[in-house]
Amino acid sequence: MAVWLNVGEIMRVNAVKFADRMAVKGLAVKDGFNELSFREYNEKGCRLANAWLDMGLKKGDRVSVLLYNVMEYMDIYLAAAKAGLVVVPINFRWVGPEIEYVVNDSESKAFILSEEFVEEVDSVKDAFEQVSADRFIFIGDEDKTPQGYLNYEKIISAASPSEPEVRVDPPDTWIHLYTSGTTGRPKGVIRSHESYTAFYLINEVDFGYRPDDIGMIVMPLCHVNSTFYSFVFTYIGGGVYIHRARNYDPEELLQIIEREKITFTSLVPTHYIMMLNLPEEARTKYDLSSVRQLLISSAPARKETKLGIMEMFPNAELFEAYGSTEAGLVTLLKPHEQLIKLGSIGTECAGTDLIKLLDENGNAVPQGEVGELYSRGPMMFDEYWKMPEKTASSFRGEYFSAGDMARQDEEGYYYIVDRKDNMIITGGEKVYPSDVEAVVASHPAVMDVAVIGVPDEKWGESVKAVVIPKDQATAPTEEEIIEFTKGKLAGYRRPKSVDFIKPDEMPRTATGKILHRILRERYL
Repeated sequence: MAVWLNVGEIMRVNAVKFADRMAVKGLAVKDGFNELSFREYNEKGCRLANAWLDMGLKKGDRVSVLLYNVMEYMDIYLAAAKAGLVVVPINFRWVGPEIEYVVNDSESKAFILSEEFVEEVDSVKDAFEQVSADRFIFIGDEDKTPQGYLNYEKIISAASPSEPEVRVDPPDTWIHLYTSGTTGRPKGVIRSHESYTAFYLINEVDFGYRPDDIGMIVMPLCHVNSTFYSFVFTYIGGGVYIHRARNYDPEELLQIIEREKITFTSLVPTHYIMMLNLPEEARTKYDLSSVRQLLISSAPARKETKLGIMEMFPNAELFEAYGSTEAGLVTLLKPHEQLIKLGSIGTECAGTDLIKLLDENGNAVPQGEVGELYSRGPMMFDEYWKMPEKTASSFRGEYFSAGDMARQDEEGYYYIVDRKDNMIITGGEKVYPSDVEAVVASHPAVMDVAVIGVPDEKWGESVKAVVIPKDQATAPTEEEIIEFTKGKLAGYRRPKSVDFIKPDEMPRTATGKILHRILRERYL
């Protein structure tokens, strides 16, 4: 009988094959920085899994986790895979009521946090419906453990290092994520072990990862991107370096790449732009030759950004990906396609079915026209938690849509036009914000831009551009931006108004996606 080895099983294997090789390294709650070999990492995963089982947790139970990017997060994911438990990662930017909602909606039976979150959690934990008083776990120094919490390292040290006697099957749930909420309240997304195993093996093929690779995690470990691009390396004997996901410092990232000989990282365009905006001395002083591959995700990158990345990382191949929390990776634009297919998300990943672009009636649209993107493949999620109607409405047969609108060119390459929910209707005409954003973003003084529809008495909605200038002191004027779009966009698609904001005023998800919905609310 064929089986897919999950992360818990493959780490048992790798603890023998690559016993003394570095598995996980980087920021940690314990001692601030740590490093574990495959043998040490597997043993810690076993101990934590057995500690949970000793507490009375059983296969299928949920464990909510609220942490910054630290190595202990990797322990938790591994231990859950071994014990058959389900990790519910909570966005570290969320506050009390949002935390309470996720814990109760997911029916979590245990809760893990570090010192930074104790005050926020204490304000709502009495409302946690299924987390018993003896299942709150604190990661930190034992003498700082708050009353009512168990100490993480203490329960690990007391537990057995043996492999847990729990059968975990490929279809079993491993991670219960919550969507970033770009279009409303977060939805629980149920992902199985086999969907992750499929992701790891397909990406080994598409990217050509190797056992001597060291991937760096910069995106939040509470997000699907980091659950993908962490274990994709440890699965084959490669290493992972855990870096913080907040207070991003582009020069510090370059320092780490040089010091740790990083070979891969996944970043959003904003991360790369901030690197490229460093003074030339900082950009050129570090040895970045170890980097073999780079991934751009979450948003499209402009030509000048791609050229800048290629110049800064001369040995690296650049990839651009499209996917979702639900579908995994859907398409990939490969290195040799970067400059000949600007704006494209590429073509279907290995091992996945052909994409369908459908109209509102479920009919295929002609090539070149815009339709809703549906995908089918082995990286797919199982369901939206407790939302059977939403699950059903997101599928047509076995094909899933995240609500993105796209078109296909004559060579089979796909282009995301926008989310259905972000579409602007002005005077009866449809305007896709991404089209307008691409034009405004090409202005040399613009660092980033979001385009939204705002109420208009005459037209229903009018087009507004919200711009982050490269230099606040020399920002272009509203008139200059509007004039710049003349001749590049039809009149009804051109911005009718422009606002300028600072980078930290742009609402974003934890992975850098602009929250158009939140931005629109400011103008209602």
